Amino acid sequence: MSAQDQAVTQADLLAYADGKLTPDARARVEAWLASHPAEAAEITHFERQNDALQALFAPIGNEPIPARLQPAAIARTQAANDGFRWRQMAAAIVLVALGGAIGWAGRDIVTPTEAASDVLIDSAVTAHSLYVRENRHAVEVAATDRDHLVSWLSNRVTQPVTPPDLSAEGFALVGGRLLPPSEYAPTSPAAQLMYENAALERVTVYITSALPDGAVHTEFTTREALDAFYWANERITCTVVGDLPEAQMQTVAKKVYQHLTRRPDGSAEPNYPRG
Repeated sequence: MSAQDQAVTQADLLAYADGKLTPDARARVEAWLASHPAEAAEITHFERQNDALQALFAPIGNEPIPARLQPAAIARTQAANDGFRWRQMAAAIVLVALGGAIGWAGRDIVTPTEAASDVLIDSAVTAHSLYVRENRHAVEVAATDRDHLVSWLSNRVTQPVTPPDLSAEGFALVGGRLLPPSEYAPTSPAAQLMYENAALERVTVYITSALPDGAVHTEFTTREALDAFYWANERITCTVVGDLPEAQMQTVAKKVYQHLTRRPDGSAEPNYPRG
């Protein structure tokens, strides 16, 4: 390749087609094109395109560039758009965080007492099903150590837990145990008292401290083929669980209710749960 070949670059050819070369440079490129017919034909094609574009857009091309299209204005617009997008993102983050905080703070509002009772009933039924089949480990503290049982459970539940006397209903206290609090019901740990009759049928009494609102609520339901009598007041929640004939279950639950809701004056709350 000659020195003249090396002197003509692609940039030179494009500048030639656009008419942007000095006379000397243009003469040099024309001399080069004379010996390179393929490149000369390509440059001729470019020149025709330029002429056509000029003919179509010459009036607009001769107008001054609008202020909004000046480089500085475009840069300012881009910066403003970027700032707006960042503000939108920041606002979205704040709204998500605020929504989460409101949702957490309002969880007790949208989760009423009935929902908490469902959790406690489920916990009582699960515990009953788990331990009622046990023989040697049915309870942690046996009824023979009643004083310790009462003291221990009362301290942990933070309310007096005195086992009801169900002897008239044919049931004797087996003992009791402490169970962890439910993750979804804001109460103390639970005390489970277990009773058994001569036919080796068992019922359990599941007791926790009161829910935060201390509202009175009563309910009778069936879960997993077990009857559950639940109530709550300003001191405790209680669920009696068993698999007895309905009339017998009603009698046992009513006796537990009367015992655990007895007031200092000896009266009992009238809101006994009914099916």
